[in-house]
Amino acid sequence: MISSLSGRVLHLSPERAVIDVSGVGLAVVITAATSARMSIGNDAQLFTSLVVREDSLTLFGFLEEPSRILFELVQTVSGIGPKVAMAILAVMSPDDLSSAIAQENVAAIERVPGIGRKGAQRMILELKGKLADFSIGGAPLTHVAPWREQLTSALMSLGYQAKEADAGVASLVAHLQEEGKDPAAMQMSELLKGALQSGQRGRGSL
Repeated sequence: MISSLSGRVLHLSPERAVIDVSGVGLAVVITAATSARMSIGNDAQLFTSLVVREDSLTLFGFLEEPSRILFELVQTVSGIGPKVAMAILAVMSPDDLSSAIAQENVAAIERVPGIGRKGAQRMILELKGKLADFSIGGAPLTHVAPWREQLTSALMSLGYQAKEADAGVASLVAHLQEEGKDPAAMQMSELLKGALQSGQRGRGSL
């Protein structure tokens, strides 16, 4: 696995760079923002991720390690490959995405080309709690929205197991998103009533 490389920049475009590494020119896929911070003839160091396909080996490069980690992490989400992962990084920084996931901000994520509303909802569902290493201003992010934490605690106080409470909240969130409602703007009593109704409809799955 090639995790980083450094050398002189031989060629540069908004989407691609060729780096001379000990006499070998390595082509690396980059974002336009990364390209803007590099220049032909100067040295550059990139953190890289190698994507292996049956008919190709492609290096993706990033100026910061968190961006490389995020590139690999978002590809664990169903339906997201390297192309969409790069599109995400072209639009959002690791901090931006961490914040959007933590706050369940569907609108912020669906602005990324190639990701619609359902894709954004799937990212939030599958990445929730997996971005603990990213921070804003040096302070760790709170990855569980306050309302969600309070609702989960309320359900557990009513006899739900932790797994059951989490499933109930997830079911409620999916239902509210379908209706275009923001749970953060709702009263806790409304959220609790909705979660209990979800549990009564499908207690066997909770």
